[in-house]
Formats: sequence, C-alpha cells, structure tokens
Amino acid sequence: MESVVVKVDKKGRLVIPKRLREELGIVDECYVEVSTKGNKIVLKPVKSIADEYFGVFKVEKWPEDLDEFMTKEVVNKWLRDT
Repeated sequence: MESVVVKVDKKGRLVIPKRLREELGIVDECYVEVSTKGNKIVLKPVKSIADEYFGVFKVEKWPEDLDEFMTKEVVNKWLRDT
C-alpha cells in the first residue's frame, strides 16, 4: 500500500495525486465512497451501475441517461427472475 502526504485546505478539500487516481480508476465526475476505519479515512471508488452491468443487456439505441436505463433494466430482470 502506497502512502502519500497531502495538505487539506480551509474547506476540507484535498487533492488525490494523479498516480493514485489513475491506479484506482478515479476520473472526473466519478463518485468516491468516504468512510472511516478506526482513526483512518478510507476512500473507495464507486462504479456507476452502467459500469457494473456493461455488456449484460443488448441495446439497439443508447439512451441519454445510461444509469437510469440500467437501473430500470436491472429491476425488470430481477422482477422477471423472481
């Protein structure tokens, strides 16, 4: 596990070094889960539902909101399977 020291600004923000962002697949506008483990802050990249289910469904035309489409498809598949 790599350790890097970064500075927190007055608003509580910090910059994750580019090398670590690339290693973890953190890109612009992606979500990161923030939690604590003991006295440590843990950051974990969160995949969108579109990333999780990429290639599972055949799509003739890509929708404008892929996450919304995937959510509906997953729910519909779950309802059919139950």
